[in-house]
Amino acid sequence: MSTPTELVEPAPAAEGGGRRRGRARTEARRRWQAVVLLVAAACVLPIALVVLSLLNPSREVWAFLLETGLGSMALTTVALGVVVVLGATVLGAGLAWLVGRYTFPGQRLFSWLLVLPLAVPAYVSGFVYIGLLDHPGPVQSGLRALFGPDVWFPQVRSFWLCALVLVMAYYPYTYILARAALREQSETTYQAARSLGAGPLSAARRVVLPLARPALAAGGMVVAMETLTDFATVQYFGVRTVSVGVHQVWVGMYDRVAASELAGVVMLFALAVIAAERVARGGARFHQHGGGRPLGQVRLTGGRAVAATGTCLAVLAITVGVPLVQLLAWSRPSETDVGLDSRFLGYVGSSALVAVVVSLICAAIGLLLAGAVRLGGGRATPWLARAATIGYAVPGPVVAIGVLIILSALDGLLDVLHISLGTSLVTGTLAGLIYAYVVRFLALAWSSVDAGMEQVSPSITDAALALGERPGGVLRRVHLPLLRPGLGVALVLVAVDALKELPIMLLLRPFGFETLAVWVNQLATESRWHSAGPPALTIVAIATVPIILVFRRTLAIPRKEDLS
Repeated sequence: MSTPTELVEPAPAAEGGGRRRGRARTEARRRWQAVVLLVAAACVLPIALVVLSLLNPSREVWAFLLETGLGSMALTTVALGVVVVLGATVLGAGLAWLVGRYTFPGQRLFSWLLVLPLAVPAYVSGFVYIGLLDHPGPVQSGLRALFGPDVWFPQVRSFWLCALVLVMAYYPYTYILARAALREQSETTYQAARSLGAGPLSAARRVVLPLARPALAAGGMVVAMETLTDFATVQYFGVRTVSVGVHQVWVGMYDRVAASELAGVVMLFALAVIAAERVARGGARFHQHGGGRPLGQVRLTGGRAVAATGTCLAVLAITVGVPLVQLLAWSRPSETDVGLDSRFLGYVGSSALVAVVVSLICAAIGLLLAGAVRLGGGRATPWLARAATIGYAVPGPVVAIGVLIILSALDGLLDVLHISLGTSLVTGTLAGLIYAYVVRFLALAWSSVDAGMEQVSPSITDAALALGERPGGVLRRVHLPLLRPGLGVALVLVAVDALKELPIMLLLRPFGFETLAVWVNQLATESRWHSAGPPALTIVAIATVPIILVFRRTLAIPRKEDLS
């Protein structure tokens, strides 16, 4: 009778050990959830402060803004956004249909080369075309030499040429998403429309285009946000938008209240873009039933093949070829006064410093968020992780002004506590600049790392936890080695965007801190095209490499033998 008693006695201890492990795991999950909450709060706070500034508007500020042309700036912003979004959507979707539906000479190469305009910032293309087409430039000089001094030429610094430059710079966003949407569509649906009497273009317009609408809408919203963010390019062309007003109010007056309320107007435009697409969509649903083989390809011959190849070549020539050739011409030692001296290397070093620090921080936070979603559990964790990436959907000036509000409040708090840092947080440190960059570009790192985490089987995580490994150890010893490719992509994407970023840098950089982007903007503003050539060419060259590495694999159309 004693045997059963001896067998039963250890049970309470084992049960107690299980409860302790359960409590420890629960506490660990709570800590992960707290980390996600803190990150989300830090990323949402700057944007929320800008929005809240509109709830208590200053009459004096709004009277001043209206006197300085807020109404005309708002109308110009709306008009420019509509024109650029429509143009980029038509061009991007049209090129995606061309290379995805038809085969012609160079089609496989063009399928990924058409994203190369992403390597050329809009402000670089802007000053290149102004330098080429303006009155002292080679185009008008050549025309005057041929046809006399009174030859007519359209106004260069104009709304329409500015819109054209922005369309050519931003169409790759709609092209990439349209290509992805077309890959998912079925040949059966398209052929059903053809069998009912619709021609190729009519079937594409009435069947393919509606099914691709969510992707095109997403691309259009990205283009709209980029257009709202841009103020360097529009300034070159003399187009006054609300973002230009934000920069002028802060840099010219250092009026934080006016700048924040004007940034709130930019935020309202961003929200209006999202709301307009949702309202236009209404209750419509965009999906197709069943599977089937994907859209097939039609071989073009003769003049149509030549026209297709010529179209792709023309787009690449205008967006990449002309700027690259002109920058190379301006960068010749005989043409420029900029050389590889200590100043140039200093600007490169500053740009590299920001790009490296921001990319490392974003990759680390992206890894923490992805790990927290997998290890933290709870319904709110994924939503909080997505909320932390809201900065990429918000115009850069809004993020910058929100960070300025936070830094100004911290400066006031330090004054009250009689703590001196020897400089102002608003104008004297890199902390605010790095903070704003992380808020703006965290989405790029999170999306890359999260996509990699989706490839990691949950059973691997469960097995590691069952073997007694703590959640932090699982992330470090199990997930991290498997996520290295995604982390590499995240580092590259964030570093390239940080290198090209201009609005946040101009609004938040400390006094005396210069980067390649700031230098290019200063030289272009002074119409010193030849001097701007080398730093602009450096930006383009650095940005081109990762874009080719990333999109050559994801967008290239495979050969038939690769599919067999």
